[in-house]
Amino acid sequence: MSTLPVVAAVDGSDDSLRALDWAVDAARRRAAPLRVAHVRQYAHWAQPDVLTAGPADPQDDPVLDRVRAHLEGRPGPPDTRYTGLEGAIGVVLPELGAEAQLLVLGSRGRGGFASLLLGSTSMAVARDAACPVVVVPRPGREAPGDAGSGPYSRVVVGLKVDGPDEATLEFAFTEAARRGARLRAVAAYPWPAQPWMMPGELPPPIVEQNRIEDEARVLADGFLAPYRERHPEVEVETVAAAGDAAGHLVDASADADVVVVGRHRRRLTAPARMMGSVTQAVLLHAASPVAVVPPAPAED
Repeated sequence: MSTLPVVAAVDGSDDSLRALDWAVDAARRRAAPLRVAHVRQYAHWAQPDVLTAGPADPQDDPVLDRVRAHLEGRPGPPDTRYTGLEGAIGVVLPELGAEAQLLVLGSRGRGGFASLLLGSTSMAVARDAACPVVVVPRPGREAPGDAGSGPYSRVVVGLKVDGPDEATLEFAFTEAARRGARLRAVAAYPWPAQPWMMPGELPPPIVEQNRIEDEARVLADGFLAPYRERHPEVEVETVAAAGDAAGHLVDASADADVVVVGRHRRRLTAPARMMGSVTQAVLLHAASPVAVVPPAPAED
């Protein structure tokens, strides 16, 4: 069975070339082929819901020519294939994820406003692709956390103690193992507690924060135990943190190789794909690349 490729989405911008470099490294670590894809956007007057996406000639594409020049002469390159496509970018790129193990793109392409931290295409791909999506930010983003000895020294994963996702945790552990990196699992818990009370009800007993934090850490360690067994080479640090999960993950991105977050599972009452507010906030503000992992398939 052939290895699925790592797909790098390019548009000729500096952002996409930085994402391409990240994708080249990811393909090498996975011993996987690299597929470089450029989607030519339909003209603004076209109807993408009527027109179908089709292949363009990769030999007659100045963007792919620039990419070839960018990669030329690198030692030990992965097996690389170039693909030109035409269509609505926010539709075509997610479709490539159906035949990829990873899809990598920059935080913003040539379109959009310079002030935006995350382009609409990056958001759509991270929300809709069937495979994990890595969004590589522009250099210079600063996170409030203290950076370590190197620019990227660990993998960080967000862990929901009330419902962790297996695919997200497995991706994070596997990525840390590939990189020989430490894994920091951030488990946020709500504080201060704000219980809802009906009129006339007595307030519940006061619970100390230390107790809630200990309980969150115990739950997190329990969820992480089977992954530790499967990946004994990965050193794991569990952090139970009070308050906003997104803020803690953004802080941790200051010295992270990649921050791993999950995507919401489809529900009967919400059948559309959703990223969730935490994932969206991390994509907007993290200083490191962010991997958005689709949820594991629901068990029958």
